[in-house]
Amino acid sequence: MKAIFQSIRNFSSEELNLLDHLITFRTLRKGDFLLTENQVCNEIVFIKKGILRSFFVNHKGDEITNCFAFENEFMASFASFITKEKAEENIQALTDTELQVLDRKALETLYESGSNWQEAGRKLTETEFINLNKRMISFQKLSAAQRYEELYKNHQKYLQLIPLQFLASYLGITPRHLSRVRKAIL
Repeated sequence: MKAIFQSIRNFSSEELNLLDHLITFRTLRKGDFLLTENQVCNEIVFIKKGILRSFFVNHKGDEITNCFAFENEFMASFASFITKEKAEENIQALTDTELQVLDRKALETLYESGSNWQEAGRKLTETEFINLNKRMISFQKLSAAQRYEELYKNHQKYLQLIPLQFLASYLGITPRHLSRVRKAIL
């Protein structure tokens, strides 16, 4: 996590060492939930190892995957974290997962310690917004095959670990269609 923050902002060693006292560690077993719908998200996690999936259940009772997060990425129900309202999604471990955790109080302590941390928080928030915007636009501009190619290009080593139905849901297609897309690409 320190390396990610250092890449965002030029922190002094004292500023970075604040993390040592504020980060907690957690492991999730495959299938465990980090967050369930209707809980308030009070922490942001950094994935040291593993894969997390964010999903919601639609009006038909189908699970719709809206996000994957991989090693060296942050994950939270960001809307819930910001608004302090109940989350509309679930966050589940797809593999055994090791996390570094910053809870709300720890993050506020960082922000109060100086403008570098405030700037880093702003940049991370902007990055999350940009990622969400790109995902939304990809559904309007790209085919399912193009969306899969993009995922394959950026996260190839993880794709074999994600069940087909979750990948298909994330891409907005059926598992059968995803099998055809994968055959055409590979």
